[in-house]
Amino acid sequence: MLLGVVEIYLYHYFDKEIGPFVNLSDLPVNEAQSILNTIKVKKPNSQSAKRHDKYVEYRHNCENIIRAEFAKKGGVMNRISPHYMVIEHSPWLSTWYESSTFIKIPIEEFDIKTISFTYGDSMPTFSPTINDGKEYRKKLYTYDEILKIIEKYGLPQNWNDDGRYGPERYIEAHIWSDETISKYRKRIDSI
Repeated sequence: MLLGVVEIYLYHYFDKEIGPFVNLSDLPVNEAQSILNTIKVKKPNSQSAKRHDKYVEYRHNCENIIRAEFAKKGGVMNRISPHYMVIEHSPWLSTWYESSTFIKIPIEEFDIKTISFTYGDSMPTFSPTINDGKEYRKKLYTYDEILKIIEKYGLPQNWNDDGRYGPERYIEAHIWSDETISKYRKRIDSI
């Protein structure tokens, strides 16, 4: 079980050719959509190429929800949109890119007040079309709160990596600061 682990890691999966922590949400909608369209042509086997035409709009809407929910919990947000990571390794996410790799960062390197979590990807978590009554639907968590949910349900990738039991395949971490992220971005750039 995760809570018995000495150190918790956050993972960020990305395409080696593009680099880490490149976020479509940091761009104007039309520019983000243009990049997504280019990915569909140039990297047709990537998960990003399978996203629907309204993805950017839906992602922005979801980020508005998680930002508002985190503000209610007193979260510290130094960015308009978060960087995305997951708690522990996700076999499924590791297949998303044609040239897939990852960065793993001990959670202790972050200011915990700048991280929110959803049990599963935030988009299905807050989707109006998913109403299965699970207690973690439509909920955003702080670090202490997500540890209690993990204690209760475990890591989704351990029981649902293939998505057979619902949309939750990992725990998404929303990093609302560039402080730790910038250190890792520089390390990759220098290699």
